Amino acid sequence: MADQRMAIENQYDLFSGRFKADPFPTFTKMRQEAPIYPHQAPNGSTIWYITAYKDVTAVLRDDENFCKDPRNARSTDSSGSASRKTAIHQRINENMLFSDPPHHTRLRSLVSKAFTPRRIEAIAPQIQTIADNLLDQVENQGHMNLMASYALPLPLFAICEMLGIPKRDRDQVADWSQAIISPGSRNLNYSARKRKVRDFTSYLDQLFAERRANPHDDLISALTLVEEEGDRLNEMELSSMVALLLVTGHETTVNLIGNGTLALLLHPEQLQLLQDNPSYWATAVEELLRYDGPVETSTSRWARHDVKMGDHLIKRGDLVRAVLTSANRDDQQHDHAANLDLRRTDNKHLAFGIGIHYCLGAPLARLEGHIGLETLFRRLSTLRLLHPPSQITWRSGILFRGLEQLQVSWG
Repeated sequence: MADQRMAIENQYDLFSGRFKADPFPTFTKMRQEAPIYPHQAPNGSTIWYITAYKDVTAVLRDDENFCKDPRNARSTDSSGSASRKTAIHQRINENMLFSDPPHHTRLRSLVSKAFTPRRIEAIAPQIQTIADNLLDQVENQGHMNLMASYALPLPLFAICEMLGIPKRDRDQVADWSQAIISPGSRNLNYSARKRKVRDFTSYLDQLFAERRANPHDDLISALTLVEEEGDRLNEMELSSMVALLLVTGHETTVNLIGNGTLALLLHPEQLQLLQDNPSYWATAVEELLRYDGPVETSTSRWARHDVKMGDHLIKRGDLVRAVLTSANRDDQQHDHAANLDLRRTDNKHLAFGIGIHYCLGAPLARLEGHIGLETLFRRLSTLRLLHPPSQITWRSGILFRGLEQLQVSWG
């Protein structure tokens, strides 16, 4: 087994710009040759990439063998810089995304009482207004960077509106949010990121105090007041949950709108289908999520103990990444998986994960994606790429899959 493991280590390019522009041929090859692939990290540790649909769903559902909190995969006497970093950033990490049952169960139950379907449905008119206002600002220009002018501000304004972030603070909150999710893109070292996290949590503490004293009809007020059998979210859990909602509440939709727009412009026959039959938007959003979804890999999981998968032994403490975009293009699960088919109805994609960590904000992302994309192509019906596809650049990183910019024109 050791010889087999060494033979396939690092034979796939998973980090270059060329790979990021089109990872799907590599993922197809991995599913065929090494669907459970051990990658050797620079520090000598093993990172397992899981690429086949059946294996990805198995990992995402297996909370006994794989955990989200790395402390549950370490020995009790482990320590070091990783532990210290966890402590420093605990104010934004104490949320459902990085926790395991029973802590995860408690947090999700409390947050679900505030983040309700009714609250999501109620914000639909505001999302429509935001989309129209953004297009009003650029319509006469005849061109724009879709990511900066539309795909990013639409979900960011929407989640800030839902949370109750005052308009005067939204640019600053957006800066803090980007520092949390992609410090590398802002050239932030660890100390600079830590300062921004502290500024952000100090701001939230003040906002929580204001909402407790004077509740509004917003999500932050609901989170500060939510209670179940006398249990409430503490300050650390509150700030972590708001940080999670801010980051995941707009990052996934940014990429859904960007990737979805690009996919439609590169498949004019599918776009024409939508323009001729707007009723297909219901299945179109699901297919765009499957075809080139906003999240490339699931958030990290660690092996709680030695786990046998296929012919491989995943050692306790090994990092495991389930590749959602690969699973969604697996022909063993979807007929003609490499094809974009907006009429596809049997579409059990994994864009939002599966299992107990299924994305709580999936209904909001779907709503924003539907309104954002439908409004864009309805109002700018002659939308087209301003540059050849070969000039389009993608953001680096292994978690999210999104465009750095997308220059488009119309008219």
